[in-house]
Amino acid sequence: MVRRIDVTGADGVRLAAWEFADPPEAGPEARGPGDGSAVLLLHGLMGRASHWDATARWLAARHRAVAFDQRGHGQSEKPPEGPFTREAYVADAEAVIEQLELAPVTLIGHSMGALTAWQLAAARPDLVRALVICDMRASALGAASQREWGDWFRAWPVPFASLADVRKWFGEEDPWAERPTPARGEFFAEVMAERPDGWRPVFSRRQMMTSRETWVHDAHWEELAQVQCPTLVVRGLDGELGRAEAHEMVRVLPRGEYAEVLDAGHFVHYDQPEAWRAAIEPFLEGVLTG
Repeated sequence: MVRRIDVTGADGVRLAAWEFADPPEAGPEARGPGDGSAVLLLHGLMGRASHWDATARWLAARHRAVAFDQRGHGQSEKPPEGPFTREAYVADAEAVIEQLELAPVTLIGHSMGALTAWQLAAARPDLVRALVICDMRASALGAASQREWGDWFRAWPVPFASLADVRKWFGEEDPWAERPTPARGEFFAEVMAERPDGWRPVFSRRQMMTSRETWVHDAHWEELAQVQCPTLVVRGLDGELGRAEAHEMVRVLPRGEYAEVLDAGHFVHYDQPEAWRAAIEPFLEGVLTG
């Protein structure tokens, strides 16, 4: 069972959230607000809450699982002029936690969502019980990276004639992809909507570039070192976070642990859902039980 909830984020932005839950007859595993069993899932840039569907449904068997579309994404509000700052994204996640009474919550974040998660954990340790960082770098990516993203967005052959064309281009033909994979095509098919002229992304590429601009030029090691809760750093073997940097992140974290998923690219939880679950399950068992 999935329940849609509207939350008010920073600056009054409307955020669409979903709570995943088994029916009440599921038994004694059902938990209530504030008991430390809640998990909040944060998607990455261009993502949406539905990308966490398999993970959230698995978690919901024992824990309160919530995911939301971040500002500018999915079904949440897309204010024409933003703001799309780091502060706004972190404040939105804080608002979701407080309005839905999730604290102390375990945060699971992918890519940009992982950065939001650890920045929130550093600023509000009272709200966060544990943290999973999935394929997000702490080092600065720099201006060249931002230019490459601009080139990539301009190369998209939009509008797409069909979802099959979306899956084919992102899964097989995209020259910027780290490797061809059907899962990548499915990932992008979920963020397309049909328009009169064909299929286009549900987000503004201009807004995505603005969002990315606020964090690619800076390193985020200092905030990472301020995270006091247990933290698992997960990387896909063929993803964007290298092994050496991942291990350095674990070293910097006061209570860091490491896991990697074989045969996975940047979209780890989408590429290899069973291996992703196996990688995070022991950590979650340790922090969410007892």
